[in-house]
Amino acid sequence: MQRISSVYRGPLLAKALKQNIRGYAATAASPDGIKQGVSHSLLLKQTPEDAFRSPELAHMSANDTQTKKMNLFQAVNDAMSIALTTDSTAVVFGEDVSFGGVFRATSGLAEQFGKDRVFNTPLTEQGIAGFAVGMASVGHTAIAEIQFADYIFPAFDQIVNEAAKYRYRSGNLFNVGGMTVRSPCSAVGHGGLYHSQNPEGFFAHCPGIKVVTPRSPIQAKGLLLASIRDRNPVIFFEPKVLYRAAVEEVPIGDYELPLGKAEVLKRGTDVTIVGYGSQIYALENAIQLAEKRLPGISCELIDLRTILPMDIETVVASVKKTGRLVIAHEAPKTAGVAAELSASVMEHCFLNLEAPIQRVCGWDTPFPLAFEHFYLPNMVRCYDAIKTAVEY
Repeated sequence: MQRISSVYRGPLLAKALKQNIRGYAATAASPDGIKQGVSHSLLLKQTPEDAFRSPELAHMSANDTQTKKMNLFQAVNDAMSIALTTDSTAVVFGEDVSFGGVFRATSGLAEQFGKDRVFNTPLTEQGIAGFAVGMASVGHTAIAEIQFADYIFPAFDQIVNEAAKYRYRSGNLFNVGGMTVRSPCSAVGHGGLYHSQNPEGFFAHCPGIKVVTPRSPIQAKGLLLASIRDRNPVIFFEPKVLYRAAVEEVPIGDYELPLGKAEVLKRGTDVTIVGYGSQIYALENAIQLAEKRLPGISCELIDLRTILPMDIETVVASVKKTGRLVIAHEAPKTAGVAAELSASVMEHCFLNLEAPIQRVCGWDTPFPLAFEHFYLPNMVRCYDAIKTAVEY
């Protein structure tokens, strides 16, 4: 078997993650003076004023301007705490969650809400997903955790053949809309083949579910609450390298962010750049490098946030303005999210395009260990794609 018990593999990886996170959060500056890493990001909201400046949260500032500094796993924990408080049918379950989970995202929830609402499961991803389908089908809000996205594949049948089709096959008489599956995903610096993967493309092909991934603590809390309360099954992928690296002033109140809606993070006129999750920070650095090395160009940065359903309209509107498109994600290139987005943009913007669409993705290989830095679509690879697009 290519895995060990979660009792051992979880704490070992979590310990390694803590040791590695400082390096990811604050990578050394490049020769061009670009400060790489999440801790240098200008996208993270470091003050309450910045947090409430977003139009999606502006309505809260009139009533409650309180925030608390949280990293991403604390924001996820806060969202689940609010869900359990406001919904008496909500339950949280998965491997090791009753004592906090390997990344501590469920810390304190079992003590606060009781072990009949926050509880451990056997090490069986298919069983976890099947249990979530069953609980949601009888009216519960089921919040399931798959400990690593790499191990979601045994649950694939339950998610794709049961949860996604439940409403359709019953003619809307029954549904499992109360089902949410959380799972840590993406590269972490040392995860290798079985703790680094991005399986969102497999699920993006499946009608009947939604697929969401956040880039920051504010986004994680609002998108997770929206996912839990959405009346469709949702898979919520959490970039685990951001659990401790990404820190923001997060509103302490109850709020949701819209599913199926991308966010324009930076306005620009010459090239549209699209990503999601932790990839956003590599793209931010690539834009900084491009606007320094290629004077006069202006880049527009879009965070998809929801992969299914994808907000094609926002991307199309941007490309019609800029005439160029660069898409980046960690998952392999072939048949990935970037491929679907490219095809959709071609359908709507063929006469607007000034250059071929550029895809910067993971290579079509298993995720490597020693060669992780060569595999990932880093700042330089993304910059090269921007340069190719604008100089075509």
